[in-house]
Amino acid sequence: MNTFKSILEFQKHFDSDDKCREHLELQRWGNTPACPFCASINVTRLKNGKRFQCNEKQCRKQFSVLVGTVAENTKIPLTKWFLAMYILSNHSKGISSLQLASWLGVTQKTAWFLNHRVREMLTEKAPELLHGIVEVDESYIGGSISNKHNSVRKILNKENNKTMVFGAVARQGNVIVKVVPDTKQDTLVNAVNEVVESGSIMVSDEHLAYKNLGNKYKHTSVNHSKKEYVRGAAHTNTIEGYWSLLKRQINGIHHSVSPKHLQRYCNESSYRYNRKLLPQDERFTLALKNCEGRLKYNQLISNQ
Repeated sequence: MNTFKSILEFQKHFDSDDKCREHLELQRWGNTPACPFCASINVTRLKNGKRFQCNEKQCRKQFSVLVGTVAENTKIPLTKWFLAMYILSNHSKGISSLQLASWLGVTQKTAWFLNHRVREMLTEKAPELLHGIVEVDESYIGGSISNKHNSVRKILNKENNKTMVFGAVARQGNVIVKVVPDTKQDTLVNAVNEVVESGSIMVSDEHLAYKNLGNKYKHTSVNHSKKEYVRGAAHTNTIEGYWSLLKRQINGIHHSVSPKHLQRYCNESSYRYNRKLLPQDERFTLALKNCEGRLKYNQLISNQ
């Protein structure tokens, strides 16, 4: 794939839906198209070049490369889909639906839906466990309470609909972020066990929930309440730096995010963080390869 020096170069390269469709076919299937209904590769391309016929007797369904992806049944041109994917996979702090609507020439409602569907593509389906020196922490996302005492934070959290997020980051490595219901010991220990490899060196603050990690991890901590922030190699500066990045995205670009959708915004942010050393075209291509899965509008707006 070409290395693009600007968004303008990207748009010039993918200047038609046919070019976008052909590139999506290549990234999704390589040179072997597969039926999204039965997974058979016994398929035939139809005369229009855009659709395929499954030749299995038990199936016989027709499909395009969009079936089974976040763009299935879309009325939005693929050129606009590709541009949105490129922007969200590369822009340092993401982009608001209002700004995306202006750039793509669509309504704000359409841009909001498109943004969320692209965020589904930026979700890691099976992230590798973190290992080595891993910093863990938790933070309230949704407003500015960073200068408040812990006793006040709990009150403000209830009043302002803050959402608790757990994060773990490997030094010189990836970050994994999960929305959690609370900061109870069972909740945080389970979160750690899900994302951190056994035997890793675990660094946290003085939160009591992490005290029982010593059997599975080599655990050390710094006591922020006593103004201890660094002790040798023990610090949580990396994960705190990530929190600053995430909050600039949420507060600076989107201003407010509902708890229901927060995980997708976290996934978007961690996707870019974990690929910050890659060229922009590679970030876009990796997102495109992760296009399978449906997200319907009713799912986004429901209260469930």
